[in-house]
Amino acid sequence: MTRKVPIVFPVAGDPVATGFVDNLARPGGNITGFMQFEFSLSGKLLELLKQVAPEVTRAAVLRDPTMGTGTSQFAVIQAVAPALRVEVSPVNARGEAGGIERAIAAFARSPNGGLIATAGAGPARHRELIITLAARHKLPAVYFERNFVAAGGLISYGANLVDQYRQAAGYVDRILKGEKPAEAGTGAD
Repeated sequence: MTRKVPIVFPVAGDPVATGFVDNLARPGGNITGFMQFEFSLSGKLLELLKQVAPEVTRAAVLRDPTMGTGTSQFAVIQAVAPALRVEVSPVNARGEAGGIERAIAAFARSPNGGLIATAGAGPARHRELIITLAARHKLPAVYFERNFVAAGGLISYGANLVDQYRQAAGYVDRILKGEKPAEAGTGAD
């Protein structure tokens, strides 16, 4: 990776874990940009599920286990679950469609369940299937991005990705006018 050419990423799952930046407050170097979401807000996905379906006592959390974003989000959801009196179970959404279908069908056999789809390539790639399975098994579901709702899902909570691309263009403009990438994302003037 270059250390001189300015780089602006419009969407990244975890720029610190991937080594893009040193830390979020002061990214340093020649790279800046936007996270897809703040992990600490992942608990809100479970809170929303309980608000739209108060009878939910179990939640299957669909995640991509090969990405840090899925495991980090699950950890936050797991931490808030006791206060909401919800048992959470991870469901790996990385593999083939049949595995996801079997896992959701098995989960749906018990009452009072709901789904949460966390950010990651697996849940995004299987979006249509996940929405279909949630409807088929009558599982209320909360998704990490609006695309799920536009495709027929119940509710989402996450960043406006189109807006993040617009804001990234603003960072590029500031960098082209001489601002350092390390300063473009900090609000420094």
